[in-house]
Amino acid sequence: MESRTRVRVEPGSKRIRVYLGGELVADTTSPLLVWEKPYYPVYYFPVSDVHADLTPTGDTKRSPSRGEGTVYTVATAGAKAVAAAYRHVDSPVAELREHVAFEWEAMDAWFEEDEQVYVHARDPFTRVDVLPSSRHIEVVVAGVKVADSHAPRLLFETGLPTRYYLPKTDVRMDLLEPTDLHTECPYKGTAGYYDVVVEGNRHENIVWWYPFPVEESQRIAGLVSFYNEKVDIYVDGELEARPKTVFS
Repeated sequence: MESRTRVRVEPGSKRIRVYLGGELVADTTSPLLVWEKPYYPVYYFPVSDVHADLTPTGDTKRSPSRGEGTVYTVATAGAKAVAAAYRHVDSPVAELREHVAFEWEAMDAWFEEDEQVYVHARDPFTRVDVLPSSRHIEVVVAGVKVADSHAPRLLFETGLPTRYYLPKTDVRMDLLEPTDLHTECPYKGTAGYYDVVVEGNRHENIVWWYPFPVEESQRIAGLVSFYNEKVDIYVDGELEARPKTVFS
């Protein structure tokens, strides 16, 4: 692990591929994982493993830890993405000098081995555990009990509060209305959402579910979960404090 100049750098061993316009942009089995932010890493590819054309835009991307970065337009036979890559050729962190990073949203698809990854690179230090439980979970929204289950699945994800996933048969689905919202998670997959409508009042997108989660989270397939931050959840009869998170 590299901690000089306040940036964390670690070698990876997974095969990482990125695509644009249906064409391969980069393909490596020796990526670098670089924590440009503390929450998750960015994949850096060896220059020799980049297959797309990179053209400097004339702009730079300055980082106090990684140094001055040259910004590139990425072009394949089928598409072009302006200012979608950067390289720190003279970085004070020597490992980065022969590597290139790509803007996640500017690319069409990312893969770890043969599994597609969404939103951002997976952090190898983030763990997701889904465990069956016999705890008694009750969910109350605006004074109305919306769920009551003795067969929850508890999802423990590094840095987040425990999430309680409940069978739909234990939920007042007559109070839930599906919405158009969908979000993606690199560790769980694509989620759909429900509003809860209680006594004419709509509580928007406070319930989510994963119909087809990624393999590591298959145990929550088809179950629903409520934002602890926005509802009252009783665990074995005791009201949990509402956590303070970015979802509050």
